[in-house]
Amino acid sequence: MLSSSGGYDQVYLVCGYTDLRKGIDGLSALVEQKFKLNPFQNILFLFCGKRTDRIKGLIWEGDGFLMMYKRLENGQYQWPRNEDAARKITEQEFRWL
Repeated sequence: MLSSSGGYDQVYLVCGYTDLRKGIDGLSALVEQKFKLNPFQNILFLFCGKRTDRIKGLIWEGDGFLMMYKRLENGQYQWPRNEDAARKITEQEFRWL
């Protein structure tokens, strides 16, 4: 379990560009249909759009989804853009975010 990441079993970066106008239903469908992963697990999925100063997170909490949104005031995220995949990251990589 990724102890410092909020108690999530795993964290996945959804590489490439994601339309951050999508809500819970759109993001969970993307995880399930495009990447063949189960969004109803204790996994944090992180998404980044074309503007690399904001990300969205999606996590199943057992009785519903929680969607998080973070916008950096200064700086940008270094997000993998060349892959069309969901990539599992380590606890250290999560802390670097």
